[in-house]
Amino acid sequence: MAATICLSLAHCGKVPDPDALAANATAAQGLTFDERFPTPEFGDRFPSAQESFRLHTPSDFVPNPPPHQVASLEPQAPARRPREDLTTLVSMKSSAFPYFGNNPASDAPFLNVSSGDRRGHRSFSGRVYWQDQTYNDSRVLVHVSEQFDVRKPGVIVVFFHGNGATLERDVRDRQMVPQQISASGANAVLLAPQMAVDAADSSAGKFWQPGGFKRFMDEAAGNLARLTGDPSNAKAFADMPIVIVGYSGGFLPTAWSLEVGGISDRVRGVVLLDAVYGQLDKFANWIERNRSGFFISSYTRYTARHDHELMAMLRNQGIEVSEDMDRPLRPGSVVFVETDEGITHRDYVTLAWTRHPIRDVLTKMAAAQPPIRIAAGASGSSSR
Repeated sequence: MAATICLSLAHCGKVPDPDALAANATAAQGLTFDERFPTPEFGDRFPSAQESFRLHTPSDFVPNPPPHQVASLEPQAPARRPREDLTTLVSMKSSAFPYFGNNPASDAPFLNVSSGDRRGHRSFSGRVYWQDQTYNDSRVLVHVSEQFDVRKPGVIVVFFHGNGATLERDVRDRQMVPQQISASGANAVLLAPQMAVDAADSSAGKFWQPGGFKRFMDEAAGNLARLTGDPSNAKAFADMPIVIVGYSGGFLPTAWSLEVGGISDRVRGVVLLDAVYGQLDKFANWIERNRSGFFISSYTRYTARHDHELMAMLRNQGIEVSEDMDRPLRPGSVVFVETDEGITHRDYVTLAWTRHPIRDVLTKMAAAQPPIRIAAGASGSSSR
C-alpha cells in the first residue's frame, strides 16, 4: 500500500537561540531582530501581480456546468482535461490568525497591548507586534501536484513555517516546499497556513485551541475538493492521513496540534527540522500513543540539547530510537539525526541531512516496508 505524508514545517531566519525560541521568540543572543531578519525590499514583501497569487474567493470554487454531449451507442472514454501543478492561496476562517483568544502560556489575552482602537501582542522579548500587521493574515498556501489522484491512497502535508516568514517569499520561493512535494512523486497535497507575518514570533493562534487543528483540516477538505474540481471529494480529503512538518519556530503549532488538535489519530508522521525548542512532553506523548506512525527530528548544535533530552525521555519509556536517516522508514520509526556543522539553520528546509529533506521523507514513506498505514484510524490511537 502506498504510504502517505502530511508535513508541517517551520521557517526562521538566521540561527536562533534555543532558549529564546522556547520562550516564544526572544531574539538570538548577540543578534538584533534586524540582523536575523534583514528588511526585505518592497518587491519582496508585496510581489507584483505577475509574481503573486490571486486570493481565491468562494465564487471561484463553483463547478462549471458539464459540457453538452452528443448521445452515442458506442462506449465513450471519459473526457480528461490536462493536469498541471496547482499552487494558490486560499483564505480560511480556521487558519491560525486572526486570533482573539488567550495565550495558554499565561492564560492571559493574546492581544495584550492597545493603542487607541489598535490592538497588539507584546512578545517575550518585549517587542510589540500589531494585530492588523502581524496577526491578520488568514491565507493558506495550497499545492496539489499534477500527479495527484484523489481516488488513490494519498497524504496531506501540513507545513508550519517559523519566524520571519511569508508564504510566497519564503515557503514557496526560498524553501521550495511545493516543489519538493511534487518532486517526491508522492500522491500528496500541501497546506501551509500563514503564521505570524514576517515576525520573531512562534505563536500558534487558533492551533492553541482544543479541536483547532481538526477545524482547520475539516475546512481544508472542502477547499481541496473544490480546487480539484469535485466538491463531492470532500470526504476523501477529510479521511486522508496527515504528515506534519514543523521548521524552527513551527514547533509550537506542531506540538499543540498533536496534543489538543482533536485528530492525532490521522497524523501518520511528524517531521521536525531544527525545531525542538520546547514542548518535549507533547512530542513524547504523541510518539508513545502512535506506534504505527513515524517521528523524525533533524537538528543542528543549536537544538541538540533539547533533542538529546527528548531521546532520553523516549528511551526511558522503552521506545527504540535510531540516529541514522539511511535506514528504511518503517511504521513506528523514531529517528533523530544531527547534521554537519556546515549546515545552516536558515537553509535547513532545503538542505539538512540531504538536499530537499521533505522530498526525501515522502519518498522514503512511499517505499516503507511494511507500509505505513494510511487509512484514517488505522493507528489505533485515540484522538486528543
